[in-house]
Amino acid sequence: MAVIKVENLSKTFKVHKKEEGLKGSLKALVKRTYTNINAVSNISFSIEEGELIGFIGPNGAGKTTTLKMLSGLLYPSQGVVEVLGYKPYERKNEFLKQISLVMGQKNQLWWDLPAIETLNLNKEIYEINDTVFKKTLTDLSDLLDLKDILNIQVRKLSLGQRMKMELASALIHNPKVLFLDEPTIGLDVVVQKRLRDFVKDYNRKYQATIILTSHYTEDVKELCQKIVIIDKGNLVFNGSFKEIIEKYADHKFIKVIFSKNQTPETLSKIGNFVEQEGFTATYLVKRQEVAKKASEILSKYKIQDLNIEEPKIEAVIREIFTGRNVS
Repeated sequence: MAVIKVENLSKTFKVHKKEEGLKGSLKALVKRTYTNINAVSNISFSIEEGELIGFIGPNGAGKTTTLKMLSGLLYPSQGVVEVLGYKPYERKNEFLKQISLVMGQKNQLWWDLPAIETLNLNKEIYEINDTVFKKTLTDLSDLLDLKDILNIQVRKLSLGQRMKMELASALIHNPKVLFLDEPTIGLDVVVQKRLRDFVKDYNRKYQATIILTSHYTEDVKELCQKIVIIDKGNLVFNGSFKEIIEKYADHKFIKVIFSKNQTPETLSKIGNFVEQEGFTATYLVKRQEVAKKASEILSKYKIQDLNIEEPKIEAVIREIFTGRNVS
């Protein structure tokens, strides 16, 4: 059964347009001009219980707007959105107790107090009994390595430590659905890896349904079973990594390690080689011609090894956004 269901969901903002300068400001006092901006346009998708989905797109694509509609912070202009059987924008207590939204650039921790104080406050807000609270806090402390920082003022924590505490604060009520909006933004690679490991472990342990947005492709590659791509408010793709490569990349790479060094002229005769390093040459080959080209190389040349590789997912996604052929 789908935990999240979105059908023809749209969000339009009415934005005031003002001419520049003093004259424009004075005119705006008398008569305001507005324009409509479609942040999200007729997108549809569904997510099953326990799935961890990557929700990606360039800046301004509509990712955060969509998450805000899914969590009930924004009312949709049109379409259907259901999470756990609820209409998020009604913001019923039964719904809010089962979800959580973590935004990498926002915080809910009290700056001048130890993080444990925010956790205790959330315990009361979500009406968590003492036994469940202590067990959940212990689990989160173990997963995120929080024991030594729970009683330190938030202002004295590093960015990575604060992000860990933000996650703990958002998860203390064991939400069934978790929206993560750029949770690793601004963090160094070591902390990014630790947070990715935590999200993976949390998803596996609690079977939580998670939507993750991130500009770091490594986050999505390592964590997500499927991806939803949105661009300029429109749904571009919804499926697995394998499906996106097969759909948008019409080629593969053949990497050949020759038994002896080959001249550029010889390499050019074999095909469209894109890189040479020592005895190794990499060829760009149409997907449907890979088997034939590999067989040709094996029959005509003495080689040490031959590998057939798919294009990197980062390159495929980048070219989708730029509208060029993947290469």
